[in-house]
Amino acid sequence: MEALHKTMAKRVRGSTSRPGQRPPLQRTAARPAAQPTTQTTQVVARPPDELTDAEEARAAELEAAIVAEEREAEAARRRTRTARTAEPVAAARPGSSLAVSSADEYAYVARDVRRVAIVGGSLVGVLILLWAVVEVTGFSVF
Repeated sequence: MEALHKTMAKRVRGSTSRPGQRPPLQRTAARPAAQPTTQTTQVVARPPDELTDAEEARAAELEAAIVAEEREAEAARRRTRTARTAEPVAAARPGSSLAVSSADEYAYVARDVRRVAIVGGSLVGVLILLWAVVEVTGFSVF
């Protein structure tokens, strides 16, 4: 009966003997580059170390544009920062940024935390009051 059972080989991860897989490529060592002929050899001139007047003017224009953009971005940041602190967001508009809509949600969270603190504090106060009444009156269940 045991002769009928054939043993199966254990599969190994990464083996290429499974159907649908290609064998790994046999890569050979890098071939030496062909010797350049005298006709194909070109001499590339090294650029000069100094800039021309036109290049310096273009660089100055680009730098001025970058500085102007940075100033505008900083001014916009200041405007949004002061607008955010000056007036609270009434309602989040659909399609607004995440920061604007989350500011409205933080107002709800702060109100809820305040309510939880008030209810929890009042419960603790009631328990202390009951404890004081029991201690003063000497009430005992047992």
